[in-house]
Amino acid sequence: MPKITEAKRESRRQQILDAALTCFSRDGFHATTTADIVRESGVSQGTIYLYFATKDDIVVALADDRHQREAFLNALAQSEPDPVHGLFLMLELYGKSLGDPRRIEGGRVGIQGWAEALRNPRIHESVTGGIATVRAAIARLIERGQRAGEMRADLDPAAAARIMIASFQGLILQASWGETLDLTAIGRLMRRMIEGAFLTDAGRAAAAAQPKE
Repeated sequence: MPKITEAKRESRRQQILDAALTCFSRDGFHATTTADIVRESGVSQGTIYLYFATKDDIVVALADDRHQREAFLNALAQSEPDPVHGLFLMLELYGKSLGDPRRIEGGRVGIQGWAEALRNPRIHESVTGGIATVRAAIARLIERGQRAGEMRADLDPAAAARIMIASFQGLILQASWGETLDLTAIGRLMRRMIEGAFLTDAGRAAAAAQPKE
């Protein structure tokens, strides 16, 4: 019997996760059954159990995949030579996801994951661990900016990172409700808030020198 290739295995796993995302977004975690995911994915029930032993395994896998995508965005921002440019790049990259219909579907599932984390220790660990990684990436950029004299020395990096993440989480919630977000206006205002509260004169000069798309 021919062995399944690694590429085929990953493709099948992604097929199941995509179907689960659609079901969870439409019906919620608790109303979605494994049979629903089987119907949506087009694979057999036995195939699903080759990849995921429980529905919780699927929830955690969806969160882990999102964290991997976020790690890529974080790495892009960290690779910017100027920390101010890196911080604004991070703002831009995460902001763009708010206008992506597939990401909005993922956002709805993510919100359910926040609620589920209140009662499920495994999901709590996955959710909070992913957020902590993003928070640490923001804090590192701020610390770099402070060392470069571009961000205020009295700015608490951890507190500033929490404020930025809380703002983004609120926007995810609003987008998931189906509200129309003017992402250009929101991005412009967030930038002005950061320039006023985070940056020194040198930092504002660096921000002004950043190429605009």
